Amino acid sequence: MTASGWPAIRIVTAACAALTIAAPATAHADPDTDFANQLHTVGVYGPKDYNAWIAKIACERLDRGVDHNAADSARFISRQLPKDATTAQAWQFLGMAYPVYCPDKEVLLRQVAETSGG
Repeated sequence: MTASGWPAIRIVTAACAALTIAAPATAHADPDTDFANQLHTVGVYGPKDYNAWIAKIACERLDRGVDHNAADSARFISRQLPKDATTAQAWQFLGMAYPVYCPDKEVLLRQVAETSGG
């Protein structure tokens, strides 16, 4: 599925970018705690270690070529979140995960925004 197959992709991508920019200025010694706190702002809860693990796996899947773009990563994350999680929450999770765990992949979010006209 292409990135354009995701509903409201421009809105979700913009939300990801806004949330990443709005991240708290203060940082803890543990990036997993900061990441968990960011996720809570969009209604994604759960064990911080589990959520950090999912984020790290999403990065690794890109590095190993299992996933090829942000849309693939968002689908993977969506399958790991609780059943009532929204597509927007999966993209927000991704938008928060890339800067913390694989900042070199942030370009993939920009590519989605450009492809969808965002």
